[in-house]
Amino acid sequence: MRLKVLGSSAGGGFPQWNCNCPNCAGLRAGTIQARARTQSSVAVSVNGVDWLLVNASPEVLQQVREHPELQPARQVRDSGIAAVLLIDAQIDHTTGLLMLRERGTPLPLYATPEVLSDLGDGFPLTRMLSFYCGLDTRPIALNGTPLDLPFLGGVDVLPVPLTSQPPPYSPFRGKPRVGDNIGLLFVNRSNGRRLFYAPGLGQIEPQVQAAMASADVVLVDGTFWTEDEMIRLGLSKKPAAVMGHLPQSGPGGMIEVLDALPASTRKVLIHINNTNPILREDSAERAELSAHGIEVAFDGLEITL
Repeated sequence: MRLKVLGSSAGGGFPQWNCNCPNCAGLRAGTIQARARTQSSVAVSVNGVDWLLVNASPEVLQQVREHPELQPARQVRDSGIAAVLLIDAQIDHTTGLLMLRERGTPLPLYATPEVLSDLGDGFPLTRMLSFYCGLDTRPIALNGTPLDLPFLGGVDVLPVPLTSQPPPYSPFRGKPRVGDNIGLLFVNRSNGRRLFYAPGLGQIEPQVQAAMASADVVLVDGTFWTEDEMIRLGLSKKPAAVMGHLPQSGPGGMIEVLDALPASTRKVLIHINNTNPILREDSAERAELSAHGIEVAFDGLEITL
């Protein structure tokens, strides 16, 4: 199984189009050691031709251009994207569906009933795309059984429910439901190796802890360094927890959580917000992560199980 990181940034990308925080301004000016990133998305394949796109970011067209494997060119109109799976209904994970509208057949879309309800109501992508390629919706049941993904033969994909708020546009904002957000546990049946993917983690609940502890690779939320990161920069009045993210530093933070995993576990952070100092490759915060054996994902990173 191959997993390619198409986008490693949080919503807005890096640099964010309207942000002049020290990171964004520094990257534009070339005064910091960092690399640009698109918004969070990964693609998974077994044969290198047929891919599961996990989250459709607003930059999906750029991501396809930058990863030729996603365009096998078997016919005049073609795509290696066999299906899309959404872990939530956030705009930065769903807007890219509109960019895939030229597909000749309905796009297979895996998502929980809760996510599909938001996409049929608050952000009616289902109706909008019915005038183009259409969506072939495949509801995800959170009953512990693997998803039916024939093109990923030999790999089980197990959804793991996470506690999180639905998007601000959702009629259920403030009334979260089981299924508003999920993580994914990929299991290679041929060798037993496992990868847990969860770009948004606000709480480490028992089922999340179990999935992380069982995995050979964890690719998890790296949005903020501190709980008050956005507040201190004057960019928001909300702390990380209210936004549904566990910061890396501080008691109970992601560093502490990852330190508790087996020493053999590969630990990688993804969904990095543009304000996070770990984007600076020579920062003290990046050095601290390295000291704990924690990597920072980048666009183009490939992981093989």
